[in-house]
Amino acid sequence: MSHYRRYFVPGGTYFFTLTADCRRPIFRSDWTLRLLGSLLRHCQLHDPVEVVAIVVLPDHLHTLWSLPPGDNRYSSRWNWIKGEFTKAFLANGGAETKRRPTLANERRRSVWQRRFWEHTIRDEDDLERHFDYIHYNPVKHGYVQNPRDWPWSSFHRWVQRGQYGIDWGRGYVDPMMPGNAEE
Repeated sequence: MSHYRRYFVPGGTYFFTLTADCRRPIFRSDWTLRLLGSLLRHCQLHDPVEVVAIVVLPDHLHTLWSLPPGDNRYSSRWNWIKGEFTKAFLANGGAETKRRPTLANERRRSVWQRRFWEHTIRDEDDLERHFDYIHYNPVKHGYVQNPRDWPWSSFHRWVQRGQYGIDWGRGYVDPMMPGNAEE
């Protein structure tokens, strides 16, 4: 079995990827998108976190979070969000993927992949790379031609704040893709 190590930096900024079990497109419906948004806002009220950037695609999401000074409890926040989402999703007619025996033994439901990807942001360049990666992701996956065309993204908020121009993304080369990194 693999040993997963997480890096906990109190007050840190983190990039996360969370994926639906078997990459099912559970975020294709408005109600699941609203549910996820509601749970993120509820979490922010009770256990503050700044959602710097986010994009939700049909089968996964990426987000950048900044935690309050002295706080490194992102795992407990994601555990709560995923658990509450799963309960509400199933209670409202959402279906699980085929439940594997290991999930039943662990009393887990098959809505989310078990783990999530976490990356601790190291510096401003790293933050900018992940920030752009999040907002370009719908284009990368072929859902739209331009980030402005994907409604489930913080891109629009950052255009309003002047961080991006409305046409940002044309000719963008993703530095996180193999072969594109600056040497």
